[in-house]
Amino acid sequence: MDYMLLPLRRYFDFSGRSQRREYWLFVLFQWLLVLPLLGLFAATGGDFAALAASPFALQRGGANAAVMVTGWIVLAALIIPMIAVQVRRLHDQDRSGWWILLSVVPFGELPLIAMMLFDGTVGGNRFGPDPKRRDAVHRRDWRDAAVDQPGAPQRPALGGGQPR
Repeated sequence: MDYMLLPLRRYFDFSGRSQRREYWLFVLFQWLLVLPLLGLFAATGGDFAALAASPFALQRGGANAAVMVTGWIVLAALIIPMIAVQVRRLHDQDRSGWWILLSVVPFGELPLIAMMLFDGTVGGNRFGPDPKRRDAVHRRDWRDAAVDQPGAPQRPALGGGQPR
């Protein structure tokens, strides 16, 4: 839950780096807010075709209009942290935040979403330290460890036996 709300705490923070977990949990958080609003919009007799044609025209007044206004407020409140977490996610991959301008190009959102899937740079980069705190000491694992070296991580044994 902390990662889901971290972009709201870092509302106007466009510097530094963010993990994939932070980005994708914030996307999930947004969907968890928007989907019930869409359900309420449909339950109050909202016309999705009319909404697509003119998103700022209020429909039928009353509860439907209240749901639409609430949706606009939610989207307006979440746009800045969404852009900020995307910029920090690009920084994690040692890319400039200006790559976010791909979203204004037709179909440019697709490569941007693909960039959000890639892991960040291991160790520090020009945008700050690694948010996963991976460095030369932590990167070493059982695959590159010598078995007989004292203090080295050992290969996991299958079946509960001792490593060979």
